[in-house]
Amino acid sequence: MNKTIYFISDAHLGADSKQKEKIKEKMLLDLLDKIKKDGEYLYILGDLFEFWFEYENVMPKTHFKVLVKLQELTQKGVRTIYVTGNHDFWLGDFISQEIGIKICKESVSAEHQGKRIFIIHGDGLAKKDGGYRILKKILRNRLNIWLYSQLPPDIGIPLAKKVASLSRSHTSRKQKHLEDYVDFARKKIEEGYDAVVMGHTHYPMLKELDKGIYLNTGDWICNFTYGKLEQGKFLLEKFSSGKL
Repeated sequence: MNKTIYFISDAHLGADSKQKEKIKEKMLLDLLDKIKKDGEYLYILGDLFEFWFEYENVMPKTHFKVLVKLQELTQKGVRTIYVTGNHDFWLGDFISQEIGIKICKESVSAEHQGKRIFIIHGDGLAKKDGGYRILKKILRNRLNIWLYSQLPPDIGIPLAKKVASLSRSHTSRKQKHLEDYVDFARKKIEEGYDAVVMGHTHYPMLKELDKGIYLNTGDWICNFTYGKLEQGKFLLEKFSSGKL
């Protein structure tokens, strides 16, 4: 019997008040415990953290419990793949080397349970995202990353969190362009994929297209939704506090 393939995105850990962050973290830890028991793969479709930047000798001290739980997953044999999003430009090698998560910076083509799946975060896909696509190249430039690393951590990290919050506000307005993401999924399915799975919009959706499936995992801020592939069927589920 095939184990379950899980998809989750847009937790934006660190974005909210301390009280809400505790709730988000507890719910996420409970889900990861579930995945540790019956999961074969976990795909994190970007923006797990509101912001993450690794200085040469410094890394963020927050989210320790989540990182430990993710390490437990990889040590248990759950293959965990992180497809970066628009808050993940500056992921370093800590997560891959110390936690055991494979980092993919664009998209992933995978085959599970007889389904050919195209997996992507989704940033830059809307028709009006031309300006963002240029900004994306600037932010991923190695020289610009090095220049930013020259800022002291106590300045650089709070500044980046402020910029990240503005980016998230911009993303929330993308919900008016949801059809752009469905159109993208339709084109990939016409290329031969059975399903397209993405995040970014914070709008959960499971939509049957002519020859395949479009699955958007939603978010872990308001919706607390995630995707599954179980016995060859794609599912969109909402986390219920204290149980699954």
